[in-house]
Amino acid sequence: MITPMDLQTKYNKLHEYLGSLGSVAVAFSGGVDSTFLLKVARDVLADKIIAITAKSCSFPERELNEARAFAVSIGVKHIIVESEELDIEGFSHNPTNRCYLCKSELFNKIWAVAREHDIVNIAEGSNMDDNGDYRPGLTAISEQGVKSPLRFAELYKSEIRELSKRLNLNTWNKQSFACLSSRFPYGEEITPARLGMIDKAEQYLLDLGLKQVRVRLHNGSLARIETDDAGFVQLTEQARRADVYNRFKDLGFTYVSIDMLGYRTGSMNEAL
Repeated sequence: MITPMDLQTKYNKLHEYLGSLGSVAVAFSGGVDSTFLLKVARDVLADKIIAITAKSCSFPERELNEARAFAVSIGVKHIIVESEELDIEGFSHNPTNRCYLCKSELFNKIWAVAREHDIVNIAEGSNMDDNGDYRPGLTAISEQGVKSPLRFAELYKSEIRELSKRLNLNTWNKQSFACLSSRFPYGEEITPARLGMIDKAEQYLLDLGLKQVRVRLHNGSLARIETDDAGFVQLTEQARRADVYNRFKDLGFTYVSIDMLGYRTGSMNEAL
C-alpha cells in the first residue's frame, strides 16, 4: 500500500516533469485522468498550456460540456477539434487495432493545433493501470512523440483519484469513461445510429443514479449492461426491471441483460 509520503513523491515528480516540458497541449477529454493532468499542468506552466478536445459521435455531449466548463473554470485556452473516427478508413469495421487508427488520426490533428500556438509538447492522460491491458492506442502515442506524464510519475488510477480529491476536483469520484466505440465487440460494425443507441442508454442509466456503467452492444440488438454492485441492485429491483427494458426497447434494443461479473475496463479484450 502506498504511503502519503510516496504519493507526495509521485506528485512532486509529476510537477518537475511537466515543468521540464516548457509548454504543453493537453489532450483533454474531461475524464478523471486528463482533468487532473490539465489542472497540474496549469499550476506548473501557467499560460504555457492549452487544452484540446476532440469532438465526434463517439464522444457524448455531456462529456464535451463538462470539459468546456472545467477549462473555463481554471482559465485554460480550450480548443475543440473535429475528429470523426468513422471517417477513418477501416475504423467502422472495428478491427482489433481500432484505437491505434483513432489515436494516430487524433494526434496528427492535435500536433497541427499545437504548432499553430507555438506549443512544443503534447501530453495525454494514460496512467500505470493502462499498461496492464491491450492498448494499441499507446503504440500510436509513442510513435507520435506524445508525452504521458502520469505514467512517467508512475501514478495509478486510485492515486490520481486521491490527488484529485486533495485538489478539490469534482472528477475525483467520476465514473471511468472510454469512447463509445469501445462498447462493440471487435469485428462488429460501428455506426452513428448504434453509437447513439449506446449513448442514450448509458445516459438513461446515469440519470437513474447509477455511478459506473457500460452498455455493450452485441449483434446490433443485445445490450449487455456492466455496472458496479450498487447499480446491479438498482437494476434488478422488481419495480424497475420493466421500466429499464421498455426504455432500452424504445432505443432499438431487442434484448437487455446484466453482466454477472459487473463493470470492468477492457472487457471486450477478453475475447482476444
